Amino acid sequence: MSIDKTSTPPEDTVVENPEAAAKAVTAVDPRLLVREQGFTGYVTEFKRKMKAGDLGAIPVVIGLAIIWIIFQSLNSNFLTAGNLSDISVAMVGTGMIAVGIVFVLLLGEIDLSVGSVSGVAGATFAVLNITHGMSEWLAFVLAILTGTVAGAIHGFVFAKIGVPAFAVTLAGLLFWNGFMLQILGDSGTINLNSDGLVAKLTTYYFPDVAAAYGLALAVTVLYFLSSYFGNKRREAAGVPSRPLSETILRTALLAVLTFAVAVVYNQYKGLPLAVVIFIAVLLITDFVLRRTAYGRKVFALGGSVEASRRAGINVAAVRISVFAVSGTFAAIGGLFIASKIASANQGAGGGDLLMNAIAAAVIGGTSLFGGRGRTWNALLGVLVIVSIQYGLALEGIASPVQYMITGGVLLATVVIDAVTRKTQKTAGRA
Repeated sequence: MSIDKTSTPPEDTVVENPEAAAKAVTAVDPRLLVREQGFTGYVTEFKRKMKAGDLGAIPVVIGLAIIWIIFQSLNSNFLTAGNLSDISVAMVGTGMIAVGIVFVLLLGEIDLSVGSVSGVAGATFAVLNITHGMSEWLAFVLAILTGTVAGAIHGFVFAKIGVPAFAVTLAGLLFWNGFMLQILGDSGTINLNSDGLVAKLTTYYFPDVAAAYGLALAVTVLYFLSSYFGNKRREAAGVPSRPLSETILRTALLAVLTFAVAVVYNQYKGLPLAVVIFIAVLLITDFVLRRTAYGRKVFALGGSVEASRRAGINVAAVRISVFAVSGTFAAIGGLFIASKIASANQGAGGGDLLMNAIAAAVIGGTSLFGGRGRTWNALLGVLVIVSIQYGLALEGIASPVQYMITGGVLLATVVIDAVTRKTQKTAGRA
């Protein structure tokens, strides 16, 4: 099978600009290019992506590698199994909040209330379970639903009344922070049961080495089966698909990565429960966004609200649901943060939590302009932020410097996002 890269106009067509017509290039599916040219096809496709500004996760992966190399050179304890395991557990709370932020950013909007909502969730659980003696599971579910309701309220005011999301969620930031202080009462702090459900979210590890290796194997096999049968469906439908050799190569690289992580965990306390839950959340939310009609509607709204409305999408319903999702994940993240500090207090949801959650989504690759991003971006972004925090902490560098460095990384990411968007418009891909 050959690929005709030049577009030839019909014989009866008058070409006003012969030189431009001669240079015209028909868009070629990269899977066909790779299938015909092999390794050369990969190189050609990589060059095309670079010219079109389609950088993907490359900048953040390179940045993360540089960060780890720098901190390891400064302190040999940075890349130890214990420190890496602690980083992976510490990132889950902020990472969960960032997952919800990804949904909102895909609409091209922002949610400034997630920090306060996360604090309310932790406080709600503590008050219901510790103060009033409610069962842990019921208090846990009600705390999460608190976030869902808060997000739905924000979404309703934004979608139905027309108040800008920035203003609505800024008001929510203040309101829910006050609500948290009110329910915590005069004491301001409620300690959690150290052996309870929420406490175990970040303190429980699967000690059996088979747990980490089993998860690595499950993720690898799941990826291969998903890719393999996805390609089979494409072939049956006559749609270009990736060659089997590429699927095997990608699976092998993923296996190396996942089993390397498993080895690190097994050198410390074992596989953390928090990481298992976070990976499960990322898999589910990624499936929802990429494989369901709801996910396509979210991306469509991020691309063009008017076009989505004309296509029959219920814009208001999708907007409300997205903010409800954001509130839900803010609440889940708040419970993980409460677990990490073993209490609910007046400082929960404050400080740099909001900025770190937004920065994690953006640094990971989610566009501030809407319509581009994946929930896996939250993992990459929060890994960068927490790695910087832990690396600077090992060096004894004060918090103000940490804020400045994190802000610099965020600014660089936003600049890359803006430049990428302009490049894609020039290339006719935006």
